[in-house]
Amino acid sequence: MKKGIIGITLLAASAAAFAQAEYPVKPIRIIVGYPPGGSGDFTTRLIADELGKELKATVLVENKPGAGGSIASEFVAKSVPDGYTILNQGNHAINKNIYKNLAYDFKDFIPVSRVANGATVLVVNNATPFQTLKDLIAYARANPGKLFNAAAGFGSAPHLAACAFEAVAGVKITSVQYKGGGPASQSLLAGDTQMMFATSPTVTGFIKANRMRPLVVSLNKASPSIPGIPGAEEAGLPGFESTFWFGLHVPAGTPMEIVRKLHAAAVRGLSKPEVKEKIAAQGMDALPSASPEAFAAEILAEAPRIEKAIKGCGAKVE
Repeated sequence: MKKGIIGITLLAASAAAFAQAEYPVKPIRIIVGYPPGGSGDFTTRLIADELGKELKATVLVENKPGAGGSIASEFVAKSVPDGYTILNQGNHAINKNIYKNLAYDFKDFIPVSRVANGATVLVVNNATPFQTLKDLIAYARANPGKLFNAAAGFGSAPHLAACAFEAVAGVKITSVQYKGGGPASQSLLAGDTQMMFATSPTVTGFIKANRMRPLVVSLNKASPSIPGIPGAEEAGLPGFESTFWFGLHVPAGTPMEIVRKLHAAAVRGLSKPEVKEKIAAQGMDALPSASPEAFAAEILAEAPRIEKAIKGCGAKVE
């Protein structure tokens, strides 16, 4: 009887090892917590295409927007840890400090690799009188709460950029939360809101078509990836800086052989000159992590700064 049990155990272990070695043998899904039209969707589709090429597999994208990416994160956290369900998301510390009673935590994921990072752009509706950042700040100081800011959802990069802006500029604006950068852009274009912090991919087309007016990029210095828009120091608000990133995560328990295979494929894809150019054209930088362990360490090191920023602007969803 013991021999039979041992045989079954060895067979199961052998089958698991074979499955890992042969990975992937079926389509992979990458889940993103934002709708089409923003940087989350852009980076997801780009890395899905590259993983598909590198792994010789079908890689599908699923948008599960809502709650600053929490719906997507919870879905992936509860998925089978076999490498076939991946999350593209920013630091989980953001939603951990905004939403109460999340059904997941850091321990529910294994970080794989950062995909890209970037800064946000402050744009205004063309009908507004603001030609410079100083114009907007002067109005906001004289009219607390009367400027309506289109935000891409609680905890999104644009939301945190708006929080940082309020703190550094010493102003109070009214942020209206939308389910992603796409819907937020439409509100600005319609004139329902007057200003918006947005990830570059969300508004690059509108800026080039002269449908929105850019005032500043959320970096102290101007960015080569977002040409023609002044940095905060040049625009008259030194000390204002707010960046974001997206990265791949898999459910805890995913075999490390698969994690490393995904990491290696992501690094190869993101290192291609043409891929770097695509990301740069959207105002971001390709930035694959040195290893899954290095990415995990960076995430944890960043968490206290995120907590401080969120507490500073009082962002909280009960």
